[in-house]
Amino acid sequence: MNWLTHENITAPRGRTLNCRGWGQEGALRMLMNNLDPAVGEDPAHLIIYGGRGRAARSWDAYDKIVETLLRLENDQTLLIQSGKPVAVFSTQPSSPRVLIANSNLVGKWASLEEFNRLEDLGLTMYGQMTAGSWIYIGSQGIIQGTFQTLVALAAEHFGSDNLKGRLYVSAGLGGMGGAQPLAAKMLDGVALIAEVDPRRIQRRLDSGYLDEGFTSIPEAVSRALAARSAGESYTIGVQCHANALLDYLLSQQIVPDVLSDQTAAHDPLVGYVPDGLDVDAARLLRSDDPQEYLRRSRHAIAQHVRNLVSLQKLGALTFDYGNNIRREAFDQGVTEAFAIPGYVPAYIRDLFSQGKGPFRWAALSGQAEDIYRMDELALKLFSDNPLLRRWFSLARQYIQFQGLPARIAYMGQGERDTFALRVNELVATGELAAPVVFGRDHHDTGSVASPYRETEAMMDGSDAIADWPILNALLNVASGAHWVAFHHGGGTGIGYSLHSGANTVADGSDDSAGRLRRVLWNDPGLGVVRHADAGYDKAQDTLTAFSDRFDTPLLGPTKLPNT
Repeated sequence: MNWLTHENITAPRGRTLNCRGWGQEGALRMLMNNLDPAVGEDPAHLIIYGGRGRAARSWDAYDKIVETLLRLENDQTLLIQSGKPVAVFSTQPSSPRVLIANSNLVGKWASLEEFNRLEDLGLTMYGQMTAGSWIYIGSQGIIQGTFQTLVALAAEHFGSDNLKGRLYVSAGLGGMGGAQPLAAKMLDGVALIAEVDPRRIQRRLDSGYLDEGFTSIPEAVSRALAARSAGESYTIGVQCHANALLDYLLSQQIVPDVLSDQTAAHDPLVGYVPDGLDVDAARLLRSDDPQEYLRRSRHAIAQHVRNLVSLQKLGALTFDYGNNIRREAFDQGVTEAFAIPGYVPAYIRDLFSQGKGPFRWAALSGQAEDIYRMDELALKLFSDNPLLRRWFSLARQYIQFQGLPARIAYMGQGERDTFALRVNELVATGELAAPVVFGRDHHDTGSVASPYRETEAMMDGSDAIADWPILNALLNVASGAHWVAFHHGGGTGIGYSLHSGANTVADGSDDSAGRLRRVLWNDPGLGVVRHADAGYDKAQDTLTAFSDRFDTPLLGPTKLPNT
């Protein structure tokens, strides 16, 4: 194949090795999968999702990464500095094959303006979370997180396990936001999503995430209300700015049952389109006068949050979905912005305390049958988990694969390693057609310090303590993950988060079994320890349940050696 093509990139499939080991091969294929047109948002510009989250800093850097992975030995490690390969060092066979650091700035300089200046000089790039760590799998990567959030919301506020007869309103149908309508549909609800880019609406119609698209707000709202009244499961995209939809709802005194937003407001220069501009006009203004663009974008974001708060006061269950829109608005004078709760403290923290988070895997065979075989395995292993059973059934029914077939599931402590080790056995026996990559979103139990998302309102006030994601990255290196990344800014933007990711290939070997056993126990385990340290009872209960495998001197009895 032409390894250095920059158009219509697709990852190799099957058992044939192109690199000198499956650790390198997994990293290469997932990098290329990020840039598959079926996966990435704007692969021609190396942009994967989240405004400007990139897989590599430039096409020259991408070419050198590919060339290096193809020749990288099994006792060497490639270092990536903000999307650019900088060195290969001799390490050990048990070491990671790739180490990645993206977007990291010293605290006093960690501002969007300074980052933009350095990016313009060609010195850095924005890695988002899974773009620059080569484990993005399209909108399917966040669907279960949205599903879990809405399940928890329905249970708490509606006393139900679904959204039947409920209207969910939001904005943004990009790489992350595109998951919103399908998650609502899986829970029998009605979703009405504003999106300014008609191409994104069409993409979601083509994939089945949307049932219908409109250019008229009144028509879209009328259809959504009819579907809610009829108890339909229905999803609608309307081509408009978020404020246009929210203004209309307020003017008509129409109150959604559930209200959120998932535009890329964390990056107001690239991820948000100001009111009054279409996508093409926004692109021109961004290029010609970035400061004016930022002024207009932040003005629109402020009004966006005012509208959310106004609907919240009328009774809409409103939550921030982790895009830092509240902080952006607060900085523009919207003093009530934080009346809107964040979704992690509201609905997800109990899961994090149990080591549960967005665990994912991709079939390097390229065969959907491998994913379905792993679905069957998960259903057998976790037959006593009704939510997981429900999820796998719905995922099989609704989710179209993008690029390499992949799956995600909120598995917790003791589940991830158990599942992956059995998958490794299936690879070894040939029941799966090729090895499998195991990874996760950086948005996980112990891998992020993000005071406006994952670590918002921690019980002990440790929201901004960044030791935990650093320890997470170091622990995953020591545990033998095949590639490990440490990033700044993903999800909530420059200056607002630090986070790490780890990925390991199951190739059927004893070496892979050892790596999987260590990484997939230790990685979520640190998250449990982090939450137990902060005072969460569910985390302490999890430590107690697995006390034979945890040694936590500050949180429990120290295990002294026999003397």
